[in-house]
Amino acid sequence: MKKMINKEVIIGRIYQHNLVKKTVQNQASANFGKEFISGNLEIAVDEAGLNIIPVHFTYEPEVRSSGNKNATYANLDKIINENNTWILKGKDEATKVRIDTTLSVNDFYTQDDRLVSTKVNEGGFITFVTDLGEEKERNVFTTDILITNVNRIEADPEKKIEKDYVVIKGAVFNFRNDLLPVDFIVRNPDGMNYFEELEPSQSEPILTKVWGKINCITLTNEVTEDTAFGEAAVRTFEKKVKEWVVTGGAKIPYDMDDESIITKAEIVKAAQDRELKLADIKKSRDEYQAQKAAVSTTNTTVVASTTTETFNF
Repeated sequence: MKKMINKEVIIGRIYQHNLVKKTVQNQASANFGKEFISGNLEIAVDEAGLNIIPVHFTYEPEVRSSGNKNATYANLDKIINENNTWILKGKDEATKVRIDTTLSVNDFYTQDDRLVSTKVNEGGFITFVTDLGEEKERNVFTTDILITNVNRIEADPEKKIEKDYVVIKGAVFNFRNDLLPVDFIVRNPDGMNYFEELEPSQSEPILTKVWGKINCITLTNEVTEDTAFGEAAVRTFEKKVKEWVVTGGAKIPYDMDDESIITKAEIVKAAQDRELKLADIKKSRDEYQAQKAAVSTTNTTVVASTTTETFNF
């Protein structure tokens, strides 16, 4: 498998954060007792402070396994200590940063065993900057994506869908070549037609490169309740919407017959590895719930599915 492209650039002012210092609690870990930083760093990429993009840091140790100091830890530590955020100090005093990060997926199971996989911006390198550059370049991504489905969503005024758009579904890959199911949106009419004409499927996916913008905005909706008399009651609801909007793509997709790009066996292996990972996540969730309820559970042995030419992700 070739080295898949997966990169994002997020530039803006620190809006707020919940970064915290912790220590490794697992006594079996070689890093037991060592300090690390984790949490979310929210970046306002526009001048109005309406497009707030979160970047998640799972584990940033002070010293990397190589023995070298971790610059990301040092910069996160500075952010915690100074705490110059838009929320606390105002727009003009907020620290300006550039984060070179990647697209990842956070998987978890709900109480009713429903799998939820949400796209996240995971970790990366932080640079303090003084010039933010053009606003249109502050929230960009470029990825290779293995497309398995293209679906047109038609305009529907009742659902507040003003224009048609297309959803492309498939998977991207991280630096370990883990398969990460994602969906992107295409609003450009030419782009919508282009992806529909590719006609990808689970059995015949299309691998190509795309790029676009990351948007994370809050929509406010008002609902008016009928009343028997007097003024109508109005309720306000806020909903955060995160979108990866494709604005361009490679003219010619990758050659899926070129084994130096990717093979069907590699796709199947990546899909099987993901099944095993999800089984581990569910097992850990079940064991945690069982411990809370003080009820014993029976471990289940997970067996990878057999090789198939259909890629279910």
